[in-house]
Amino acid sequence: MNFSMNQIKHYSNVWLLVLRVLVSGLMLIGHGIPKFQKLFGPDEIRFGDPLGFGIMPTFLLAVFAEGICSILILIGWKVRWAAVPPLITMLVVVIFVHRNDPFGKIELPLLYSLIYATLFVFGSGKYALDHVNRRPGRE
Repeated sequence: MNFSMNQIKHYSNVWLLVLRVLVSGLMLIGHGIPKFQKLFGPDEIRFGDPLGFGIMPTFLLAVFAEGICSILILIGWKVRWAAVPPLITMLVVVIFVHRNDPFGKIELPLLYSLIYATLFVFGSGKYALDHVNRRPGRE
């Protein structure tokens, strides 16, 4: 099966859309929304502080990375920039939070890290808000 460059470019853009929507949706549902609820809920916030920033600043950074950045990635706006905070967050989880845990605890944040790194390198693709105001020929 031969693919033309236009077909490859099209499939790459479709794949970036699928990847963006699925990973950001999963992160938002599984981590971002629960953290938003915790932030505005009545209970005391208990959260790790692996880098020594303090519990509340660390928690707010996680809310930003897993909530706000997930929304930006989902809609495809400033995806390269929006992928950096969750990438850093997932690397902190891998390197500091779960460093002494079995591989099963490290696997998911490691996979998220690889996906966010991919989005940082390749951007949002054609089917995103990032692409709406681009001049023809710039991708």
